[in-house]
Amino acid sequence: MKDYVFPSKPLANPKSIVQGPNYRFTILTDRLFRYEWAEDNVFEDRASTFAINRELPVPDFRVVDREDELEIITDHFHLSYDKERFSSSGLMASFSAKITLWGAQWRFASGRQRENLGGTARTLDEVDGRCDMGEGVISRFGYAEIDDSKSMLFDGEGFVAGRPAGDRVDGYVFAYGHDYRGAIKALYQVSGQQPAVPRYALGNWWSRYYAYSQEEYVALMDKFKKMDVPLSVAVVDMDWHMVGDDAVPHAGWTGYTWDKKLFPDPKKFGKDLHDRKLKITLNDHPHAGIHYHEDGYEEMAAFLRHDTTHKNPILFDPTNPKFMEAYLRILHRNIEDVACDFWWIDWQQGEHSKVPGLDPLWMLNHFHFIDASQKREPLIFSRYAGRGSHRYPVGFSGDTVTTWASLEFQPEFTATASNIGYGWWSHDIGGHMMGSRDDELVTRWIQFGVFSPIMRLHSANNRWSSKEPWLYRKESELVISNFMRYRHRLVPYIHSAAEPLIQPMYWDFPDKDIAYSVPNQYFFSELIVAPIVKPRSKRTNLARVKAWLPYRCVDIFTGTVYDAGEIEMFRTLGEIPVLAREGSIVPLDVNPSNGCLRPDEFEVLIVVGKDGRFELVEEEKSFTVTFDQKTGILKSDIDRPCTFRFLAITSKPSGFKAPEGAEISFEAYPSVPSMLVKVAKACPVELQLGGSPQLGKIDQRDRIEKMLLDYQVEFDVKDRIWNAVVDEEVGLNVRVRKLLGTADEELVGPVVELVLADGRA
Repeated sequence: MKDYVFPSKPLANPKSIVQGPNYRFTILTDRLFRYEWAEDNVFEDRASTFAINRELPVPDFRVVDREDELEIITDHFHLSYDKERFSSSGLMASFSAKITLWGAQWRFASGRQRENLGGTARTLDEVDGRCDMGEGVISRFGYAEIDDSKSMLFDGEGFVAGRPAGDRVDGYVFAYGHDYRGAIKALYQVSGQQPAVPRYALGNWWSRYYAYSQEEYVALMDKFKKMDVPLSVAVVDMDWHMVGDDAVPHAGWTGYTWDKKLFPDPKKFGKDLHDRKLKITLNDHPHAGIHYHEDGYEEMAAFLRHDTTHKNPILFDPTNPKFMEAYLRILHRNIEDVACDFWWIDWQQGEHSKVPGLDPLWMLNHFHFIDASQKREPLIFSRYAGRGSHRYPVGFSGDTVTTWASLEFQPEFTATASNIGYGWWSHDIGGHMMGSRDDELVTRWIQFGVFSPIMRLHSANNRWSSKEPWLYRKESELVISNFMRYRHRLVPYIHSAAEPLIQPMYWDFPDKDIAYSVPNQYFFSELIVAPIVKPRSKRTNLARVKAWLPYRCVDIFTGTVYDAGEIEMFRTLGEIPVLAREGSIVPLDVNPSNGCLRPDEFEVLIVVGKDGRFELVEEEKSFTVTFDQKTGILKSDIDRPCTFRFLAITSKPSGFKAPEGAEISFEAYPSVPSMLVKVAKACPVELQLGGSPQLGKIDQRDRIEKMLLDYQVEFDVKDRIWNAVVDEEVGLNVRVRKLLGTADEELVGPVVELVLADGRA
């Protein structure tokens, strides 16, 4: 399968190698080394699923080689080895990073990864709450280990092989201290970059396990359009193919023949969806092979010289190169030519195959993605198969249980996956199975989905759990629809983001304990998101989330300015905390209904207070928006009309200057307090706000009054709270003490949040 050879450089520079009888060390960077033991003195130079590139610049290191001890020393680690079979007493490394008071030391096979911050899991199938997330390449102790001894190998001829038998060890130690980004950069250097996904994948996906008819599915897509709820990907679960028909000689999960009772004209179905600016993915459970009733059976059999006399099935065998070639180029290509832009590979049958070490899921992910790379924008949709899987986006996290516990875990799970470089998780947003009807839960889940890597609605084959927004109570319907529109507005921002898109807070603040105490809070590129994952109070109608802000921020949905620190945040069903630091620049598509295509017009959010820069990446070229805090000058070379929204600026700055013809307006509560400057002319644009502009002091009384109006409590309690809010004769601290004395924390907390949000006088 020479056409499936992919770029790799598995051979390390000989100058990076220190080798002796049965052992070999490769110094890949001054903080990353590979260690190998081979009983037969034959070492592995092929690419593995984890390591495809070992040809890195030779770092500075020195070697002390004595008869009974080997030392390898860089500026960051000191390796010591007794030249015997690897053991915890004979192979160790100490690190220069001052991470702990007592220092940090790695020992081979010690059985512990001290303070490892986790990686990700193969699936969330049947997980109701937390699960083990494995190990990543970063830890609070400053080092992490990857055991690569049993991974699949690439043979250099376009196919794969298992590891040779014998006593062998193959591992890597990342010693990056608290330079977490440096560790991830090294991971990508060795294990390959995470590919960008096609722009269309960043919009809303519709998915449901349900036997739609062709007419019914297209009508549903038209209903979404009529309701002004945008979609970009149409997922067709397994019932696109024959399932329960008498001609199917097995359970029906596997299939490659369109069910003509449901889809009488598949080619027209594909055209109808493409005409609606939708991409199509079909579900594939390949484990049962290709049986005689399938449209592709005879052609596959001829290619494979398979005896069809007794109509024996062609067994699924990913270890056979000839089968994989026919599987991709005959079976799947014939369907792709009708109505499939990429495949949902739904492998659930474990890690075993005819060849030990060859995981069928790895095989499917790798060859499907390489195949897709040859003919169009590469994309697959499949489960995580282990370290190195980041090269094959997008990840399907499995059949999610519909509970608050599942939702509460997903933000942390998604952010933690970045510790192993895996940045494109797609969850069953809203939940797939079990659970109960809970409109608030679904609404909060969708809000998280909008600020997650892939926003894919999904539900089980249950008439009560489908995720059309209009099936929910009006309050939820409006919120869900608004957030789904906002997802499409976010596409320019997400498409331009450095990867991985979602990052834990501790990546930027590794030496602050508090950064590890908010696992559900994360960076969404530059924005900080704190999803709400618990039900709201029946008395206040508000939900609570604990957040930590490392610097002054503005909530992009409310315009509230927050000082740095720990904050209890309270939000209505229609809001979640999404915060932009000073200097943030966030481009949005003005029109959420354009199917994730190139925007005709932008709205650009800007937060003054610090310098800012954003590179807007499009397929053909990129544009830059910059803001200089000292001069107060914003410059943009975007070549389309733009509305620049300066958050939390409520009056025209004294030094303000705009291009001729620009329209200036202001918004206040209940909209987002901000100044809008609409410039219809093409680039370049320069706006002057005057030197060192500052965020405005937002008067929160209108918001507090509306919030209190909705409280389901006694009127005199509302009066006491309100009187404390409007008492301007006392200082802030006294007002807060008065508030705390008026009612319990559940009622006072949301008010105190707003009163204390911005401590500037």
